[in-house]
Amino acid sequence: MLPCSLCPRQGEFFEVGPGGSQVAVRRITTRNARFQQWQAQLTNRTKRQRAGEFLVQGVRPISLAVEHGWPIRTLIHDAERPPTAWARRLLAEVPAERVAMAPELLTDLGEKEEGPPELVAVAELPPDELSRIAVDDAFLGVVFDRPTSPGNVGSLIRSADAFGASGLVVTGHAADVYDPKSVRASTGSLFALPVVRAPGQREVLSWLAEAAPPGGPVTVVGTDEGGTVPIDACDLTGPVLLLVGNETRGLSAAWRERCDVLVSIPMTGSASSLNAANAASVVLYEAARQRRAAAHAPA
Repeated sequence: MLPCSLCPRQGEFFEVGPGGSQVAVRRITTRNARFQQWQAQLTNRTKRQRAGEFLVQGVRPISLAVEHGWPIRTLIHDAERPPTAWARRLLAEVPAERVAMAPELLTDLGEKEEGPPELVAVAELPPDELSRIAVDDAFLGVVFDRPTSPGNVGSLIRSADAFGASGLVVTGHAADVYDPKSVRASTGSLFALPVVRAPGQREVLSWLAEAAPPGGPVTVVGTDEGGTVPIDACDLTGPVLLLVGNETRGLSAAWRERCDVLVSIPMTGSASSLNAANAASVVLYEAARQRRAAAHAPA
């Protein structure tokens, strides 16, 4: 007979967990309060914030979350389908609550129409502390001010990660970093790159003043279609804070005044401008290119 501490409660059963231990698995087959809480977090940022958690799915995003040490509160899997080798490994190794959910309910939490995802992770929200972003002589920070599209937020997170940025700050009344569309668009980079939400300019500038790198001040570079300096003529090899404005209105007057330089992207063809996230990606690539060239230049 099992000790009382190992006796499953109603709706639970045991499986092998981390270190070969016996782990209780909760079974959810109805739209109970727990399911409704997770479902609400898909569309309601207030619910996510109050619970301090958000949903993650997909092999790469979940794998990167685990790899980078993000606290995973719950792993939800299909109660009727045997898990894949990847899912089995995570279920056996990640110290998280385990839930076996009816496939029709898991489908409602998923992002695909063809069936339930093999695994959904409930990840803990990290603290919105600017100190999570390292400021040093190689600093390349990005501020996305008042973005309205969560997809653009996720896309810029992905580009910032790809081109070696130190971190990204989302300021003002903005689309939520942890909206499912943002998480999906980041393709897992959200878990590899420090991303912080800040109220506004004052908090960002105070942080930079306190964390100023020893090699010199941070150059504040704004992106603007009316910028006077082409990006390839702007020195981006030192500590840089790149400013990206709202998709429709661009940089605020306050941020524009704070810029040391306003850069533009030379373009041909009929397009008059680029999507905010795309424009920022071009500047980030140019910064990475210049830094690679500087690193390989003769002494």
